[in-house]
Amino acid sequence: MNAAAGMTGPAATDAPAFALDGRVAVVTGGGRGLGRAIAEGLAEFGAHVVLTGRNEASLAEAAGAIAGNGGKAAYRTCNVAVEAEMAALEQFVAEEFGGADVLVNNAGINPHFTRAEKTPLEEWQAVIDVNLTGVFLGCRAFGARMLERGGGSIINISSVAGHVGIARTAAYCAAKGGVEILTKSLAVEWARRGVRVNCIAPGYFETDLTAGMRENEALTADLLSKIPQQRFGRPHELVGATVFLASAASAYVTGQTIMADGGWTAM
Repeated sequence: MNAAAGMTGPAATDAPAFALDGRVAVVTGGGRGLGRAIAEGLAEFGAHVVLTGRNEASLAEAAGAIAGNGGKAAYRTCNVAVEAEMAALEQFVAEEFGGADVLVNNAGINPHFTRAEKTPLEEWQAVIDVNLTGVFLGCRAFGARMLERGGGSIINISSVAGHVGIARTAAYCAAKGGVEILTKSLAVEWARRGVRVNCIAPGYFETDLTAGMRENEALTADLLSKIPQQRFGRPHELVGATVFLASAASAYVTGQTIMADGGWTAM
């Protein structure tokens, strides 16, 4: 592990504060949208990124783009909600790259816009499985080796929906709220052993997943009325917060959430 990988103690000052050279960063859901932007940003700051997700074609394209820009990238398919697949991913990273210094739990779904009283249990469970259980499985699998090695940074991508209620997304709100408190629990448990766990909570961003919603003028107007900056976020605008939490610059930060929501939760 890089001397500053745990971001604790005097070694954290050995390299420029935001440098990620020599570190391995795993990004779930890294083939598109916010995950891809995060992976590209980490690579720009020197990390060797490992992208994972369920769509091999998008992963290969994203990894190729990073490599084409001079970065280091690899990929492996994985369903984060399946325990055995997450364990296999962690083993792959350990064998090929010596283990992860940074884990970004970004993979998530929100395919339904259903009234709570009409939400089938299978819809609820699918959202919880990916958005909450998948984060736990990632933290457990990669966190165990980080603890053995004495350091690491885990960044869980939560949501504004983990802080405010949003109608017709009960499962998603519940899952993201769970991610928030899971992050705090792990941060407290692992702090003395060198592993930091934090959250980034995005609001609505301009990605493929929100394209349909943004085409609805009434819904867009309603959402923008909640956002002081009066616009949706752009994927690259998550890079700064991610690099900060991944790097030695945030050595004394754990159990915290950076809200990237255009001011929504400040109102």
